[in-house]
Amino acid sequence: MITRLFGFKGGVKPESHKNESSGPPIQKGPIPKRLVIPLRQSIRSTARCLVQPGQKVLKGEHIGEGEGGLGTSVHASTSGTVVEIAPYPMAHASGMETLSVVIEPDGEDRWIDHTPLDLRAVSREEALAWLRGCGIVGMGGAGFPTHVKIGGGQGIETLVINGAECEPWITCDDRLMRERAAEVLSGAMILRELIGAKQVLVGIEDNKPEAIAAMQAAASKLGDGIAVVPVPTLYPAGGEKQLIRVLTSVEIPQGKLGTDFGVQCFNVGTAHAVHRAICFGEPLVSRVVTLTGNVARPGNYEVLLGTQVAELLQLAGPKADTDRYIMGGPMMGTELQSLSVPVTKGTNCVISASPALFPPPPPELPCIRCGACARACPAELQPFELYWFSRAKNFGKAQEYHLFDCIECGCCAFVCPSRIPLVDYYRFAKGEIWARERERQASDQARERFEFRNYRQEREKEEKAAKLAAKAAETRAKLADTGEPAPAPAEAEDPKKALIAAALARAKQQQAAVAPRNTEDLSADVQAEIADIDARREKLNQQDADKAP
Repeated sequence: MITRLFGFKGGVKPESHKNESSGPPIQKGPIPKRLVIPLRQSIRSTARCLVQPGQKVLKGEHIGEGEGGLGTSVHASTSGTVVEIAPYPMAHASGMETLSVVIEPDGEDRWIDHTPLDLRAVSREEALAWLRGCGIVGMGGAGFPTHVKIGGGQGIETLVINGAECEPWITCDDRLMRERAAEVLSGAMILRELIGAKQVLVGIEDNKPEAIAAMQAAASKLGDGIAVVPVPTLYPAGGEKQLIRVLTSVEIPQGKLGTDFGVQCFNVGTAHAVHRAICFGEPLVSRVVTLTGNVARPGNYEVLLGTQVAELLQLAGPKADTDRYIMGGPMMGTELQSLSVPVTKGTNCVISASPALFPPPPPELPCIRCGACARACPAELQPFELYWFSRAKNFGKAQEYHLFDCIECGCCAFVCPSRIPLVDYYRFAKGEIWARERERQASDQARERFEFRNYRQEREKEEKAAKLAAKAAETRAKLADTGEPAPAPAEAEDPKKALIAAALARAKQQQAAVAPRNTEDLSADVQAEIADIDARREKLNQQDADKAP
């Protein structure tokens, strides 16, 4: 199907360190003592909590409802009891916390009732909603919702399955393809049907010969339209744009997506999760994680989401001289601030680092503008310009130089002779820009709420005045029917004053209708005194009417 491969600009060739963990088969991790499942599954969205402390849950039960278009469901990874809902650290360079559901497993690992989905009996929209309900997101690290990435079902010619796994030390995708090739390709065919692609290309770096052989054997049973293609080992060939370039020659410009050019890309782990969700109805509650580095038992373990790193590391046995831990690979990973961080859907590797394996970087020196970073950048950016603008907090200029096209692969920092941690500067700039954008949106929303409040108050005032005017007109009409004099025109113009005048007129009418009793035999002096009292009362009533607003 494919006759030639293409290259991409830049890239580096660090030591792969794959053999340390790729030998043993995937082992199933034990049920941990407690699970900490974040409701924030990615930086883009947070799920709404559906459970309370003390509630019993089953494996696969909904505990969080995804909100917004980018939200996906969150599930209990095993059966047990919800013991706490509180902020816990997440895998982030800043050590930020996020609201999490803490579950104490009962050890029984009891599933909810789950059944497969017959794609032939449901619409495409129902299938996407099924994937969203199963919490399927990208397993390559970004965590982008799969039901969104599948798109509208048209305009995609080629589906690329990413099995490159180019970053050093990580081997979870390698072992997944070796052991579960048929399931991975089953998921790929489901994605192909939902996307409407005509062909499927599986790209695997040529330093994984066993995975290539297993996938090619499985693909041979599926007929035409699918090809497993070895690609040259060059970091970051596993980047989405870089792999698409290598396999299809399509050069995706800055600011564009593969879908704009008829190509879409999914990780092999995502394809495997799609297979389990459709063919078995299983939500995404576990994943394969590579434990490697300075450990006694490196390998790959299938662990429940929410397993804390401190408990996870016991499977591999970190050595005594381990001084820090990295979640992800050494090029793009994050140094953990706390071992209470849990495994999430995007966690592919935890590296135990020691001074011997990862010597501390030498002191940062001034940039000499040698241009080595620009030559190594696979995104064809100017990293040294981004560095200067980020360091000077000139974020507007950094955006002009396409800061957000940086995939943070670390090639620039890898080749920098001054040992400048360039990616850290880019992450800082991106974080500041996102924070300011959130503040701007919050300010805009507050202003809109204030303006709407003023509009609502003015509208209610006008509606009230209209009701009073209508009531006054109704009263004047009734008085006119009974022969009583209508309020003066000046008073009629003020609805409140007209209502008061009408009420006084009604009272006067009622008072006049009441005949005094036992007044036949009154003396002339008493009758004069009564008349004087009536005159004073009439005068006071008139004064009250004049004082009314």
